[in-house]
Formats: sequence, structure tokens, C-alpha cells
Amino acid sequence: MSDILLNVSGLTMRFGGLLAVDQVEFSVKKDEVFAIIGPNGAGKTTVFNCVGGFYKPSSGRITMDGVSITGRPSHRVARHGLVRTFQNVRLFKSLTVLENLLVAQHLQMQTGLLQGLFKVPSFRHSEMQAKQRAADWLDFMGIRQFANREAGNLAYGHQRRLEIARCMITKPRLLMLDEPAAGLNPQEKHDLQQLIDRLRREFNVAVLLIEHDMSLVMGVSDRILVMEHGKPITTGLPEVVRADPRVIKAYLGE
Repeated sequence: MSDILLNVSGLTMRFGGLLAVDQVEFSVKKDEVFAIIGPNGAGKTTVFNCVGGFYKPSSGRITMDGVSITGRPSHRVARHGLVRTFQNVRLFKSLTVLENLLVAQHLQMQTGLLQGLFKVPSFRHSEMQAKQRAADWLDFMGIRQFANREAGNLAYGHQRRLEIARCMITKPRLLMLDEPAAGLNPQEKHDLQQLIDRLRREFNVAVLLIEHDMSLVMGVSDRILVMEHGKPITTGLPEVVRADPRVIKAYLGE
């Protein structure tokens, strides 16, 4: 059985006359942390949006466990076990921390409208299980004390953790993190690196990461894809990528 979870081949994305992504290819193995890096405008976020179902690529093929998800909308992609965070945190900020995690579980709750209206035993049992899963994830993320606080009133670092918890509570196989270290202080970045490693080890989830913080990327990634001007430059181990003259040129110039 193949250990490849996600495979992207020939991915191309045009916006009118602009070629934003040109023939990008990479694969993510099960339980692997794979990072995509590159200067601003390299096309990293466009690749993310194509993989996550927010853009329909102009050409190319994207598969999860050999099943094509090319061009499928984000909610259908999520059913294949692929979920993502965003560069700008997108929580239900007027809902409480706990309610954010309950909303995320709506597809997992085996209940219908009538069960909910009449509060039948099966609904109450499902609701109780959802609350327990939410509490477990709040414990894991170290934010259970904020369970009844509005999400929008959390400190920024805690909002990041809540967003990741909201993804993880859906039991994904691939977690996509879009610049998760943005806006975090050095201690929070260190904690984030440990968190990503724990998620991979304890929950057997693969991670696809876009990030500008090179210390985080080099510290947590198994392999790295470097992009420039919408095209892949190289893919390899962190220590190999870091020393590649093409990568140094892309970041620092001639």
C-alpha cells in the first residue's frame, strides 16, 4: 500500500492572463510534515487554495489516497479528511470558545432536525459526546479555562490554538496550516513547533504547511518545497534545501 496521502501533479492556475502557478508537483506522505516556502508572490497561497477546494485549478490533478479531489469545493474536500486554517484567523468570534468546537462537529453528529427539536435520547447522547470531545481538545490546547469566553476576546495566540483545535476535532488525515506563526511571539512560535510535532505523533495526521518563519520550518518539516514566481525550484530535506544556491538566490537575490 502506498504511503502517499496527498499527490499534486501538473498543478496550474491562471487568473485571466496571469499565470499564478505553473506545473507544481509534490506529494505528502502519511504522518509527514511537508512545508511550502518561497518569497512573497511565489504562489504558495494559490497552491493551498487549489488543494483546499477554494480555487478550481486551470489544469493538473490533486488526489487524496488515490481519489481525485481536483476542483471539488472545500466542504467536499473536507469529507476526504483534508482541512485547513487561514493566514488571518477565521473563528466565529461572537460564539464562545466551546461553541466554536461544537459547530465544527455538526457533520459528525448523527442526528436530524426532529431529534434535535424533541431532544430525544440519541440527540442528548450525541450532544454530550460532542461537548466531551470539545473539552478534551480545549485541554489539549491548554485553553479550557476560556471555554465560555467569546472567541473574539481571546488573545491572538489562543485564537490560533482554537482554530487548530477546530480543525483537529473533525479528525482530519491532512491538516493544512497557512502561516500559523504569523503574529506570534518567540515563545508562542516555539510552542507551536512542539504542538505540530505532537499532532503528527499522537494523532497520525499529516501536515501541509506554508510559513515564512524559517526557524519553524526547518525545525518541524520532514521535507520542503521551495517556489518562486509560481514555479517549483526544489524539493528536499531541510538541510539540503537550506544550502541550495537556487533557494539562497530566490530569497536574497544575486
